[in-house]
Amino acid sequence: MYARLVTIQVQPGKIDEAIRYLSRFHRGGRQAAEGVKSALLLTDQATGKGTSVTLWETEADLTASETSGYFQQQIVKFGGILSGPPTRERYEVSVQG
Repeated sequence: MYARLVTIQVQPGKIDEAIRYLSRFHRGGRQAAEGVKSALLLTDQATGKGTSVTLWETEADLTASETSGYFQQQIVKFGGILSGPPTRERYEVSVQG
């Protein structure tokens, strides 16, 4: 299994808007992307920082989600409330509870 972590910094006062948007993104992403197993959104209300975690069945599924253009289209739509570009990291899941 593989994971993608996307970390964002939201403009002051827009964290609730970000949560609403990312909630819709995660629900839509699970339907739009093959191989996605689960998604989490972690937020810090005080700092406006958020981290999205998606788990994928295979590395090929994760790669396909990034090369299809869907991920990039969503970031463009979401960009108006970010204070900078998101960072994206990929990991192999070594332990799952």
